[in-house]
Amino acid sequence: MGRQKPYDGVAVCAPVTVPYVRFSEKTAHWWTGGALKALSRRTGLGPTDFDGFCFASFSAGPETVVGMVQHLGLSPRWMDHIPTGGASGVMALRRAARAVQAGDAEVVACVAADTNQIDSFRQTLQGFSRFSQDATYPYGFGGPNATFALIADHFMQAYGVTREDFAKLCVAQRSNALSNPLALMKKPLTHAQYMEARPIADPIHLFDCVMPCAGAEAFIVTTPEKAEELGLSTARVAATIERHNAFAEDPVQVRGGWARDIDHLWSASGFGPQEIDTVQVYDDYPVIVAMQLADLGFCDKAALSRFIAETDFTIAGTLPLNTNGGQLSAGQAGAAGGFQNLTEGLRQILHEPLGEQVPEARRALISGFGLVNYDRGVCTGAAALEQEVLR
Repeated sequence: MGRQKPYDGVAVCAPVTVPYVRFSEKTAHWWTGGALKALSRRTGLGPTDFDGFCFASFSAGPETVVGMVQHLGLSPRWMDHIPTGGASGVMALRRAARAVQAGDAEVVACVAADTNQIDSFRQTLQGFSRFSQDATYPYGFGGPNATFALIADHFMQAYGVTREDFAKLCVAQRSNALSNPLALMKKPLTHAQYMEARPIADPIHLFDCVMPCAGAEAFIVTTPEKAEELGLSTARVAATIERHNAFAEDPVQVRGGWARDIDHLWSASGFGPQEIDTVQVYDDYPVIVAMQLADLGFCDKAALSRFIAETDFTIAGTLPLNTNGGQLSAGQAGAAGGFQNLTEGLRQILHEPLGEQVPEARRALISGFGLVNYDRGVCTGAAALEQEVLR
């Protein structure tokens, strides 16, 4: 892997969330428009001021970024479409940052939005991938629960991780969600409630599963000079990584692309995992949270169960994790779930969180995971963000 060029001259700012709802009759276009409106209110910018546009969605079809640009009245000189679900936030950041750095755009709106109509989830599964259509659906298999049951069972057997460990993660995230006024899950979750929840697809139980919903997330990538002109607090991109179809030789996924490139991320950032103030990882199921904690360098997989037991993942804890509740407690708004961890991490280090503030947070690690086929997620990425200190 070649040496990564630094992200000089790039600022990340203006995280926004369009509040989630369980179901919506509105289209993904409406939710995308809501995100752009929120960005405009936050920055004072209008449609013609966004000269870059990066878009992710599962339910906007048949539109790609091209149709969305026309629908929303934008006229960018740079645009990108990122159909990678949970990895899309980190990927949008990477692409937008390089576009700004190259001078191809000055103000890039990065937006992910999805609706959740009564039949949206089934339609998404039907058209998710050719692999699914050809190799799983004809045999009566459909949906993520069975896939993650396979991954979770294999992972638990390989590394001695237990449902008690997953309970620790889920209970902490629910505790974090209780301070987030936009989280869909409003009630505390106890260890006993988690353990006694009804089975869905062994070893997956009820509280291992995210709740699909409708919503949108967005942020802006621009130059430090432009952000200062707009009066916006900013973060710098310390380092990023991205990898797709890593470790294809593994019979069932036990690691993601992070494991292949994490040393490069820490080397490029100039700091290590012990210097991270908050970590925001993609959390469609707790097994993937556990996998990322190890692959991102916080512990060895063989010590994962002990690490989880000894770590406080709440907002005031030793490693604040998914501080808005994550998708497991805030909700999974389709592709916006791939942006949610980035907007929350950005909020925490800018000291403008939705809920409680991680004390003195300056550095956030963001991790994305997406596009799951039968036995693995294909797309992974991570980004280290650092609060920009004004001089």
